[in-house]
Amino acid sequence: MDYKKIYEEWATDEFFDEDTRKELAAIAEDENEIKERFFTELEFGTAGLRGVIGAGTNRMNKYVVAKATQGLADYIIEKGAADKGVAIAFDCRNFSPEFADVAAGTLAANGIKAYRFESLRPTPELSFAVRYLGCVAGINITASHNPPEYNGYKVYWEDGAQITPPNDTGIMAKVKATDIKAAKTMSVEDAKAAGLYILIGQEVDDAYMAELKKVILHQDTIDKYGNEIKVVYSPLHGTGNIPARRILKEIGFENVYVVPEQELPDGNFPTVDYPNPEAKEAFALALKLAEEKDADLVLATDPDADRLGVYVKDSASGEYKCLTGNMSGSLLCEYELSQTKALKGIPADGRIVKTIVTTNMVDSMAEAYGVELEECLTGFKWIGRRILNYETTGVGTYLFGFEESYGCLIGTHARDKDAIVATMALCEAAAYYKSLGKTLWDAMLDMYEKYGYMKDAITTITMKGLDGIAKIGEIMTNLRNTELTEIAGYKVKSFRDYEKDTVKNMETGEVTSTGLPASNVLYYDLEDGAWLCARPSGTEPKIKFYYGVKGDSFDDAEEKSKNFEAKVKELIDKLS
Repeated sequence: MDYKKIYEEWATDEFFDEDTRKELAAIAEDENEIKERFFTELEFGTAGLRGVIGAGTNRMNKYVVAKATQGLADYIIEKGAADKGVAIAFDCRNFSPEFADVAAGTLAANGIKAYRFESLRPTPELSFAVRYLGCVAGINITASHNPPEYNGYKVYWEDGAQITPPNDTGIMAKVKATDIKAAKTMSVEDAKAAGLYILIGQEVDDAYMAELKKVILHQDTIDKYGNEIKVVYSPLHGTGNIPARRILKEIGFENVYVVPEQELPDGNFPTVDYPNPEAKEAFALALKLAEEKDADLVLATDPDADRLGVYVKDSASGEYKCLTGNMSGSLLCEYELSQTKALKGIPADGRIVKTIVTTNMVDSMAEAYGVELEECLTGFKWIGRRILNYETTGVGTYLFGFEESYGCLIGTHARDKDAIVATMALCEAAAYYKSLGKTLWDAMLDMYEKYGYMKDAITTITMKGLDGIAKIGEIMTNLRNTELTEIAGYKVKSFRDYEKDTVKNMETGEVTSTGLPASNVLYYDLEDGAWLCARPSGTEPKIKFYYGVKGDSFDDAEEKSKNFEAKVKELIDKLS
């Protein structure tokens, strides 16, 4: 159907409520806005839904949420699992509680019990709750670290991880086949009366906290040095405030200072343009407070508390050093492996899992500790799937998993990245290194000395709208069809095309399989430990170029990285 006709239907049909029709009437003369909202349906992809809040088929609203939930319900019923129920969580974003209730109402109308958290909770706790409650699936209303105008809808399966094949394609097909007017609904009151709407809270909170404490390696050191560690923390107006403070207090960290301006939930994120702990600007208030309190480390979680941003103090200079996701993940990985080895030994079938765009430093760690390293596609759900495989086959003991985008998981209580457990573990590591007379920055430098000065970075190009989508596709096509023999002065050793499932040895011409599911990702293994990877973002209108180099020193690696970045930008210009 023509997008204008769909617009007219939404703007006039009384199926859509008065607020929706008024919103659409206000854009009646804006042809481009109408087209943006109705030229397509907001795609239910492997990560669920994510989009700008508003009326329209290409926006996040209660009708789109109900349609997605109806598709999920149809799939659950087809699998004969309706009696298991679905856990629902939501974050601080605008309309998150309302969308959670819409999802619960649609599930209830289909005879599926909804376990809805009484108030906002972190993503990792939703992942935990799915298995704790024995649910068949989970729904999380969140747009993670996107700008304020966004919201989203993530689906988890019974293993606690975001949906992967075959469930993802099965659910996507059901959602696509659902007419937006055909979604069943039930009021919250009627769902409660039918016993199909259950509020959950403290019991799950307590069980989640108990699981986090199980992964502590040095409680004795925390008991001795925890009161000497000063921590500044910001939830960035999101879900992390209560659980992060609770776990730190309960295990013995008393000197935790929360950024007051960013403490309370607020979907408008008034103190930041972009609630992303990867962004330096998000730390402005936290770093100011850190200076006042002479803090040892500065932490910030994103709105749904699955990503953790970190600054640590260099005692020599007094400067707060920013740790990228690769740096903080590597630091935690080294701490977990070294202390596991010292306290109880590394299991013979120990495994570290990382995504393909994550630093190669962890490869060196795995070799040093005699641990098998496994790679998976971008997205923590693939790490969660590896954990499930270890459990179902009995082969492989999960030790640590992380991705460069500020996310890791210690323990197997969740199957998604967990900034709450990472917060706890980093503070524990700070206390441990304090007992050795070192800071976390000292430990970071020790790690570089041990494994090499690796510098990993990312160049991101944002391209919004229809033209942007086409441009991103054009760049990927041009890059895929151009055989590069060198990049930024580094010889290409091999080229991986994950969409075609090929790995080409550039010296011999031999072509082998990637061994991973198809994905629109291109990866170049370069000489001297360098690499480059290109992929469109799965959640934002961006194309991302990840890369890494290895230097003889910190400064040398930094210089090589800057040169590499300049060459990558030149390459992008040629391909655009």
